[in-house]
Amino acid sequence: MQYRRFGRTELQMPVFSCGGMRYQYKWQDVPLSEVPADNQANLAATIRRSLEVGINHIETARGYGSSEMQLGQILPTLPREKLIVQTKVAPTADPQEFRSHLETSLNYLKLDTVDLLGLHGINTAEILEWAIRPGGCLEVAQEFQRQGRIRFIGFSTHASTNVIIQACETGQFDYVNLHWYYINQRNWDAIAAATRQDMGVFIISPSDKGGMLYNPPQRLVDLCAPLSPIVFNDLFCLSHPQVHTLSVGAARPQDFDEHLKALNNLDHAEAILAPIQQRLEQEAIARLGQDWYTTWEVGLPAPEVMPGGFNVRTILWLWNLATAYDLIEFAKVRYNMLGQASHWFPGVKVDQIDMDEIKPFLKNSPHADKIPTILQEAHKLLGSEDVKRLSQQ
Repeated sequence: MQYRRFGRTELQMPVFSCGGMRYQYKWQDVPLSEVPADNQANLAATIRRSLEVGINHIETARGYGSSEMQLGQILPTLPREKLIVQTKVAPTADPQEFRSHLETSLNYLKLDTVDLLGLHGINTAEILEWAIRPGGCLEVAQEFQRQGRIRFIGFSTHASTNVIIQACETGQFDYVNLHWYYINQRNWDAIAAATRQDMGVFIISPSDKGGMLYNPPQRLVDLCAPLSPIVFNDLFCLSHPQVHTLSVGAARPQDFDEHLKALNNLDHAEAILAPIQQRLEQEAIARLGQDWYTTWEVGLPAPEVMPGGFNVRTILWLWNLATAYDLIEFAKVRYNMLGQASHWFPGVKVDQIDMDEIKPFLKNSPHADKIPTILQEAHKLLGSEDVKRLSQQ
């Protein structure tokens, strides 16, 4: 395993983290007595395998159902000095409600101190305000920090880049969990803002939200050869020293194995990545056209100004991925989550908007005339039944 300084926390963070949202029994709180023995045994085996390979950062959240409670059965039995434990609790309008949820998290984990607490889902300017306003949720977390029950405080986010930058620039957070990987590099300016504040940078779900790379289409496999898409994406992220750790959402002990293959290539990542990135770019240009590939984002309106919060950029991005790399199944899952995931993945599908109503908002795009047709193509290709977030299932 390789380790990186996790910003101003000074923690030596493994470049892979053990994410805790896939091995738990339920997405709801349940009594321990209802957890099947084989499920708990698999969770314990996954944690032990994580530590065996040097992944000592164990990450979970209040929103991950029975994950915290189940981890509380295994973590206190392990050498505490070898663990970096993170949980996350969502800010609320009522800081006393947040306090109650935080107490529940810490009680479930059964540890005297949690190394990292993330304010979970700072996805909008309003939620950021709930966190940082006087008397807000951040002050509650800081009270727990003074008591020695939390060491460092950060935040996780699915927000727009501008909101993430705003949160980083408060100077009040020690680290950030955010999305950034090969197919979605929009948040680089947010990573730069975090780096200026000497914050730790944790990449959320690079294999799942980065394209469902554990089940990649053959075209992507061919383009990433001789690496697997998972190893390519890991190397791409970790070739940037500003990135400190990538989440591995392990559901079983062997789920770490493919990621570990990246470690031997880290020291010469750029030489390995260059021809693969060139092939990926050439394929995208061949399928999408040079003009569209280089300018498709220019002049697109933000969802906040669009009728119904229509997120035109996200739908065009998904269409691009499906067209260029055959990432159709990934694009379908994400597209059909629109309208179902609240502020975690905002927007609506194409059939829920009036195309004539949005056309005036596209006037600053060099592709204003053809975007409506592409949107309709995207819906035809990707539209199916609505998809809920995992935590809602």
